[in-house]
Amino acid sequence: MITNCEKSIRLALFQPDLAPNVGMVIRTCACLGLPLDVIEPCGFPFSLGAVRSRALDYAAHAEIAHHASWTQFEMAREGRLVAMTTRSTSDLWDFSFRAGDVLLIGRESAGLPEEVHEAADARLRIPMKDGVRSLNMAMSAAIAGAEALRQLRVAV
Repeated sequence: MITNCEKSIRLALFQPDLAPNVGMVIRTCACLGLPLDVIEPCGFPFSLGAVRSRALDYAAHAEIAHHASWTQFEMAREGRLVAMTTRSTSDLWDFSFRAGDVLLIGRESAGLPEEVHEAADARLRIPMKDGVRSLNMAMSAAIAGAEALRQLRVAV
């Protein structure tokens, strides 16, 4: 787990569509020591059982907060909201992360709706080769989470 909690960041999934992707993010969060927020409604009935095949036994090592709605998440959130989006012109590598930042990953099928996009304090993209749409959301979460931790040099 994170040994320097004041430098922690969080990952948040906005209305994820696919249970296997959430399971992979839970496993990433467990391994990197990142708390995870799951924001409903999901494209599947959210439960640890629904994501178990990808999360394996890592869910027991992850801190997972479940929010019934975007409004509930916003009421509970502390720190800057950093949205990962293909609609940004700002690269992940150029952003300076701070302790308490919340990395928000959008739905697999639709990304983030406009009102959520606008609520973000920062909007970042992972630079990709021209002609491709996007990375898998679980892969994006791992890349962004690892970069934030690298910058903050958080010990796990």
